[in-house]
Amino acid sequence: MNRLKTATWRIALWSALVCVFCLPARAQNFPDRPLHLIVPYGPGGITDFAGRTVAQKLGEVLGQPVVAENKPGAGGIVGVDYVAHVAPDGYYMAIMDPAVVINPTLQKSMPYDIFKDLVTLSVVCSSPEVLVVSPQLGIKTYAELVAYGKANPGKLNYASAGVGTTPHLAAEMWKLRTGIDAVHVPYKGIGASYTDMMSGKVQMSFSSIAGALPFTSKGSVIALATTGTTRSPVYPDLPTVAEAGLPGYSVDLWLALYGTAGTPPAVLAKLNAGIAKALQDAQLKASFATFGLTPRSTNLAESAAFTKSEYEKWKQVITEGHITLD
Repeated sequence: MNRLKTATWRIALWSALVCVFCLPARAQNFPDRPLHLIVPYGPGGITDFAGRTVAQKLGEVLGQPVVAENKPGAGGIVGVDYVAHVAPDGYYMAIMDPAVVINPTLQKSMPYDIFKDLVTLSVVCSSPEVLVVSPQLGIKTYAELVAYGKANPGKLNYASAGVGTTPHLAAEMWKLRTGIDAVHVPYKGIGASYTDMMSGKVQMSFSSIAGALPFTSKGSVIALATTGTTRSPVYPDLPTVAEAGLPGYSVDLWLALYGTAGTPPAVLAKLNAGIAKALQDAQLKASFATFGLTPRSTNLAESAAFTKSEYEKWKQVITEGHITLD
């Protein structure tokens, strides 16, 4: 019996040692097969476009194909949940917008914990929103909008792409910080709101640049300001909201790549370095620019801090604004 116990113990110890020594070898050889980039939305949107663009360039850098796969559902939760629970070997990642840090506060329950089940591999791009108004409002500057809103409480309404989306929360944060009362009019997508904005049925919106550009370029709606920390190269003549009179206000429609928690540090380092190099590609930069996206990479420590900071910012807006999905 003692011999059997000793033999069993030796086998277990040997197996553990083999696993320990295999990990560095696996990390050293990473990647040795195709990778997968999960896009948690359907085809055709900005996240899908950016995900496929990054996947192609990252594959070139890593020497293995990075296959972009759409797994839409529940505002991005389905696709992210998939990555949160696959094997932590670095071969699966997800690209996600601010909804990844908004959903945990907005939703009553979540199938994953963004801090325990996921690791932020890198931010990949930034894009401010643009504040636009209906021509029927007769307002030409940000200051005029604020003056009108304060003089006419409850008379302003604003469109969004739906409850809990970044355009919605951008407007709610603006309301909280200016003290202006405005009524939310949610749409199933921000594009559908523009017809109503042009006719004056809705008066304003915080929109993605990609969504707004076809309308602002023709003067169908009036752009007043952008929401970044610096002026947008797409709208260089427009002030930021902070510059125009609301210091500290900033909203970024960023995209970031997320991997599975527990992925070996050496693999995370390779992915992070590969992403940074891919984002330097001239063709990628040109493609991003057509949609108002600016490539941006972060190291692993910066990436983790960024996700935490964005989570706290939007949690405060949702809580103070009493925003619910009901």
